[in-house]
Amino acid sequence: MERVALSDCLQARVPRRRSDRPVVVCERDPAAFRTAFAAAVAGRGLVFLANPAWGAAERGDLRRLLARVPARPAPARGWLCIPTGGSSGVIRFARHDAETLAAAVAGFARHFDCGRISTCGILPLHHVSGLMGWLRAALTGGKFRSESWARVERGEVPAWTAPEAFVSVVPTQLQRLLARARARAWLRRFRAVFVGGGPTWPGLLDAAARARLPLSLSYGMTETAAMVTALRPEEFAAGDRSSGRPLPHVTVRAEADGTVVIAGPSLFRGYYPAWRARSAPLFTQDVGFLDAAGALHVQGRRDALIISGGEKIDPVAVETALRATGEFEDVAVIGLPDPDWGATVVACYPAAGGRPDLGAVRRRIEPTLASFRRPKRYVPLATWPRNAQGKLNRAELLRLVRAAG
Repeated sequence: MERVALSDCLQARVPRRRSDRPVVVCERDPAAFRTAFAAAVAGRGLVFLANPAWGAAERGDLRRLLARVPARPAPARGWLCIPTGGSSGVIRFARHDAETLAAAVAGFARHFDCGRISTCGILPLHHVSGLMGWLRAALTGGKFRSESWARVERGEVPAWTAPEAFVSVVPTQLQRLLARARARAWLRRFRAVFVGGGPTWPGLLDAAARARLPLSLSYGMTETAAMVTALRPEEFAAGDRSSGRPLPHVTVRAEADGTVVIAGPSLFRGYYPAWRARSAPLFTQDVGFLDAAGALHVQGRRDALIISGGEKIDPVAVETALRATGEFEDVAVIGLPDPDWGATVVACYPAAGGRPDLGAVRRRIEPTLASFRRPKRYVPLATWPRNAQGKLNRAELLRLVRAAG
């Protein structure tokens, strides 16, 4: 697919832009975003997506980047620059185009054996998961409808539904929806409810299974144009808790050290302004394995490991044990520098969620976590740096913990 064909699929009644200058799409309102994005695609310059919630630092970085972008027609490949990397504190722009996006949509349609794809969008469109939900509908002739997460969270679920309709949520959204009977009934109407953007935990998945939700655990990232593996709802209902098998447009493997490697036509072209070889596989920072059925099990991120006293500690495993105590609304584990052990394990939680019974927490995790894996400190934070996609900004979390003393 070429850029002009993508523009036609968006059915935007906007004039063709003749300017060669780069365009920034930064709209909070979904309808305004779709109009601005369609107009930008119809033009000839590079297109950068931006998060309306960015602060002065991120906006300044974008302005400095744009000052170096030449005002000339964009290349046929890599003209769409989607922000990524916020969870590590460093924002980069992954280069995509109509070809990579169309490959991801085609793979999705084949994996779920559907022609027209309809989507209910409650994730922001500047993020790849929200964007691809809209584009799947646009490229297949399906229906797309944006819904306010604030309203859905309050239980004001829409009556709208459509054949072959899908919806994507992050784990914290799923947790809140499960608490409302009306929301549970609404989620049961979808062909699949995708859960991604952050690690899930067994208690949450068990609750979703008891509610008979058509859950689909998935795995993907901005660099791959969203999901590259997905569990079918019937597999989840049968007890499978993997991230599913690869979609037909990609290959996914795990190296001997567990590094997850992805190849296929939906992979990004490089981080702007750089390029990557078109045929080169993507070596991720994720660690996992493929089971005998070919399904992917993601075990964590290599760059999040905590090394304490020579022992490797996976923060996600510690977070899972802490969540299982039932004392935390949300929790995250990081490592702080320690002169004796190299790092010390620290658990953080949002102060607004209430004060946990730390004595009960310590008693309940003792049988499941070795002593070196148990948090040595518990820090409540007034500001909780988890974004609308469920991603935790660990760099900001570290800064906040240090500021808290």
